[in-house]
Amino acid sequence: MNELLISLNRLTPGSTAKVVQLRAVGSTRRRLLDLGLVAGTPVESLRKSPSGDPTAYQIRGAVIALRSEEAEKILVEPAYLT
Repeated sequence: MNELLISLNRLTPGSTAKVVQLRAVGSTRRRLLDLGLVAGTPVESLRKSPSGDPTAYQIRGAVIALRSEEAEKILVEPAYLT
C-alpha cells in the first residue's frame, strides 16, 4: 500500500485530495460510486459537525455529508502530496 494515501476521514477541513481507491463493499460501495466517488475525483473537506461526525465534503459540485465509518473506506491522496 502506498504510504502517501490516507483515508478520507483523516483529511482536515479546508484540505483537498484526489480519490484513489474505494475499500467499501456491497451497498455502501454502490452508494459511494453513485455519489461520484471514483478514482481521480477531487474532494474537499469543508467542515465537521459540532459533534465531530458526520463531515461535509465538496464532491463534484455537491456538498455531501459522510459519516466517519464511510469516509474511512475511501483512500485519497492529499493535494499537498501531488
